[in-house]
Amino acid sequence: MKVETYNPSTKIPVTFTESAIAHLSRQVEVKSAKGILFNVREAGCSGFKYLLELAFEIEEGTQSFDLSDQLKLYVKPEIMALIRGTQVDYIQEGVNHRLDFKNPNATASCGCGESFSVEQQ
Repeated sequence: MKVETYNPSTKIPVTFTESAIAHLSRQVEVKSAKGILFNVREAGCSGFKYLLELAFEIEEGTQSFDLSDQLKLYVKPEIMALIRGTQVDYIQEGVNHRLDFKNPNATASCGCGESFSVEQQ
């Protein structure tokens, strides 16, 4: 068995596809934000809802990660266990577009993919 050391200050807890980074970078640039805040809140039909918000003010204790030279990701430490390992993709089909979340921690999700639940320990 191999044990991996997790250092939250250096390892990005989630991954973003190139298309998601390009889309989010445009949003940050247009609104002159500092980056993107990845958060969750209790909502939706499955328990938690993903939130990717423009970050203008950064709360103390929030961790930052470089997704690219132009894009910073901010994550509050208390949600790390909920989102660790999640992959975020930006999907465009015709005139429709959406962010898609693949979370290995989710034990259930709603049909639209915007909310999820995890097993509480």
